[in-house]
Amino acid sequence: MKGIRIRPEHAGLRSSLFDLEAEIMEVVWSQGWAEFAVSDVHAALEKRRDIAYTTVMTTVVRLHDKELLARERDGRRWVYRPRMTRSEFIAAMTREVLDSLPPMGQEAAVALLVERVAEADEDELSRLEALIRARRGAQRG
Repeated sequence: MKGIRIRPEHAGLRSSLFDLEAEIMEVVWSQGWAEFAVSDVHAALEKRRDIAYTTVMTTVVRLHDKELLARERDGRRWVYRPRMTRSEFIAAMTREVLDSLPPMGQEAAVALLVERVAEADEDELSRLEALIRARRGAQRG
């Protein structure tokens, strides 16, 4: 992913994407679109607010440039598809943040994770146990 920066003052996807970029990705993911045209995104956003087609087009191109969307020609138009799911995007951003920390910061992040696990309910602990089992299985090959 190119050109993605963390904006800690914002929550959710807006911490790593500008507002309209995040809104467009939310539309794409929530609609479950395997592929789409700019006109599809524009139509979905127009239901919420008045927005110019060219603004949507420019932002979709920017998401392509940031490698969040792939595209191919379909006649005179571009057809886009998400390169990753919402959860894959969040995992990639989390990994990028952790990798950018110095070793001491990474240790602090792990300590915070352990603290979070100590506060977890049964469902969350079960999900974490499943992730650990899957990771161990992958390591064993």
